[in-house]
Amino acid sequence: MQKSTQNSIFSVFSLLAIVIFSCQSHETKIQPTVEDISESVYASGIVKSENQYQVFSTVSGIIKEILVAEGERVTKGTPLLRIFNKTSELNARNAQLTADYAKLSENQQKLDELKMAVEVAKIKKENDSLLLERKRQLWAQNIGTAVELEQTTLNYQGSVSNYRSAQIRLEDLRRQLELNAKQTSNNFEISTTLADEYIIKSEVDGKVYDILKEKGELVTVQNPLALIGSENQFFLELQVDEYDIARIKEGQQVLINMDSYKGQVFKGIVTRINPVMNERSKSFTVEADFITQPPLLYPFLTAEANIVIQIKENVLTIPRNYLVDDSFVWTAGKKKKKVTTGLKDYQKVEILDGLTPDDFILKPEQ
Repeated sequence: MQKSTQNSIFSVFSLLAIVIFSCQSHETKIQPTVEDISESVYASGIVKSENQYQVFSTVSGIIKEILVAEGERVTKGTPLLRIFNKTSELNARNAQLTADYAKLSENQQKLDELKMAVEVAKIKKENDSLLLERKRQLWAQNIGTAVELEQTTLNYQGSVSNYRSAQIRLEDLRRQLELNAKQTSNNFEISTTLADEYIIKSEVDGKVYDILKEKGELVTVQNPLALIGSENQFFLELQVDEYDIARIKEGQQVLINMDSYKGQVFKGIVTRINPVMNERSKSFTVEADFITQPPLLYPFLTAEANIVIQIKENVLTIPRNYLVDDSFVWTAGKKKKKVTTGLKDYQKVEILDGLTPDDFILKPEQ
């Protein structure tokens, strides 16, 4: 009986020793590390193509023809879509007919008629001038009557007036025809320009990323028709919380993570800070260029970024999950020790005071 009791006690102690050893063996014990640490601001955003823009029409109508395909490369001025509007087409035709009718060459007959009238009036004036001169010579020789001389004088004066009037009518007609020709020509150019607006053209060299409408659809000036942008040049459009925006400056380094390239970190640089806050999201738009760019990008890919505010080199750090209440750690002797912290990132924290590289610390129990 005594031997059995001794065996039971031995078994209990053995079990306790195993449990204690097992607990000790599962304690995560590490030493602080001397390394670089950076402070950064988190931002989320999207990829955008350089010169990216949505194509809009300045006129309304029906899409008659789509002239490009998604993924196609285009140059500035390349026709993208053709919009049909019957009223505009008829107006252009009418303007052309009016311009053709108003040309000086088409109204030469009217000018010729007035030129002939001027010539006839000139001949009559010259004849009446000769008759008046003869009447004056005869009157000087006391031949003829005063009434005849007066009548001849009146006839000459009337011929002069008619000649001047014919000249004025000719000049007025010429000016009127020239004015009509210029006005109708301008109206035709305006109609032609308006007709050109029904052919939507690219404003940049780039790539057609999306066609947002189909043939036969009605479009208005409020409807985007396509998305175009650079084929190879991209940048990031990031959203930074208003709490952090005062710390962001142009030229700061950006570390970029993307779902499309999991496990990879790309570098960028802040190039522009939009000074207007989005009142709904309480954030600012910050643009960044890629320094190391992924091999293949598309507009509107999502990205997460850390904008580096400052970097410290060769400092003492510990993992953030080893920090207790922001200012304590557990030592290897299971004592809670106060430490002074500095910079923090998402994984590490700088230790300014309270630990040395030779110390051991334990991971807090969850």
